[in-house]
Amino acid sequence: MPRLLLAPVLALAACSNQNPDSAEALWDELQAADYHGWARAPGYEGRTPSATVHGDEVEIFINDVVVEALAGAPLTAWPDGSIVVKDGFMAGEPHIVVAMQKRGDAWFFAEYETTGEVVYSGAPHACTRCHGDAGDAVLAFDLPR
Repeated sequence: MPRLLLAPVLALAACSNQNPDSAEALWDELQAADYHGWARAPGYEGRTPSATVHGDEVEIFINDVVVEALAGAPLTAWPDGSIVVKDGFMAGEPHIVVAMQKRGDAWFFAEYETTGEVVYSGAPHACTRCHGDAGDAVLAFDLPR
């Protein structure tokens, strides 16, 4: 494939919606569980200023699997079933919802419009390029040590 055609193809792959059905199912699961009622991530007890692509302010919620892991013994990876959800805000208005769900040894990433429309899903480069540098992909807080 000529280089001029390869660049747009790679750009689309980096920002792909690899598994929209699974992302839609995760959105439904998050809504049914009322994730806004979950525990807040350590250091994110309320809306917190942010310098990330997710918004200028964020709120981060964690499911019981993460809560239990944080209270337990030291870990080298988050357990299967861990979920982290981040609501992003721009100028005080809801902007984006992003979620990470640990599935076996890998993370499933999903980014949504605030309406629930899936933007990215799977393990797109748009997510993994930043999260790959973190302790088991979670940037906001550390694994228990």
